[in-house]
Amino acid sequence: MIVAFLGPSLPAREAKGFHLLPPARQGDVWRALGLRPRAIALIDGVFEAQPSVWHREILDALDAGVPVVGGASMGALRAAELRTLGMTGVGRIFRWYRDGTVIDDAEVALLHADAEHGYRALTVPLVNVRWSAQRCLPPRAAKRMIEASSRLFYQERTEGAVLDLVPARFRGRFRLIDLKAEDARQVLRATRAARPRPVRPREPAPSSLVRRRRLLATAQADGAGEKMARAGLRRALLAGWARELGLRPAARELERARAQLAGNAAPDDLERLAEEIALEELVLAHAPRMLNDGPSPEEALAAELRTRVGHRGPRS
Repeated sequence: MIVAFLGPSLPAREAKGFHLLPPARQGDVWRALGLRPRAIALIDGVFEAQPSVWHREILDALDAGVPVVGGASMGALRAAELRTLGMTGVGRIFRWYRDGTVIDDAEVALLHADAEHGYRALTVPLVNVRWSAQRCLPPRAAKRMIEASSRLFYQERTEGAVLDLVPARFRGRFRLIDLKAEDARQVLRATRAARPRPVRPREPAPSSLVRRRRLLATAQADGAGEKMARAGLRRALLAGWARELGLRPAARELERARAQLAGNAAPDDLERLAEEIALEELVLAHAPRMLNDGPSPEEALAAELRTRVGHRGPRS
């Protein structure tokens, strides 16, 4: 069996013979190892709504002798980051990230439909605009179009919005090229041809998955597990809402969040958790303006006090 994490980059019908899984999120590669795959193709993954696939779980797959090939989207990002540790990257987008031609995750981000509608892409990723402009336009015109497209929020970069940016004199020669689809096909071909890796013995130290399970078991034994889960869900929901609104934490806000996490987060978790904390603080700090007649801190405190068991209000 060969597993492929595939979503909007390529229609499922083009991945015949693969065991298809949705865009990878945190923990999905670990779960896929339970299927005992011969190889794993990492193409699509989540970026905002849920935590992204961890580097550690990819490394665990490689240690288990399972080749992991990435490209096109999230796979290109992870392959560029882990190429020296055994992950294989293919395709132009991977090479752009590897060589520093592009560095922003947003280059591959797009808005897409859900599983019921085949993860159909609803907006155009910037990497597709970049490649199309370079192929169809003179260098100066291509540069201006790429810069203009990069200023569009990825959820608003529709095909129509992109085509409106093409200079009038070049519209007859311009066409949008689906670079992500081209690279995704390369990933599938490379994964089919991938050879098993040597199994590497486990390090004496427990993996991050084992550490997290131990922490969870300890929290549950102390009766704190449910409270911690709810706190984590609240933070993730507020951070996700902030991203959907287009909010981004400032550098100083991220630095405060990193300081708060110092020594308490694994390196592969630090940036994601720092961003979530910063976005949560951003939403809470501006709560009165986040909604029409939004709650003030005083109103929130009063409401919370009324929900506390045993609160009876002032006594005379």
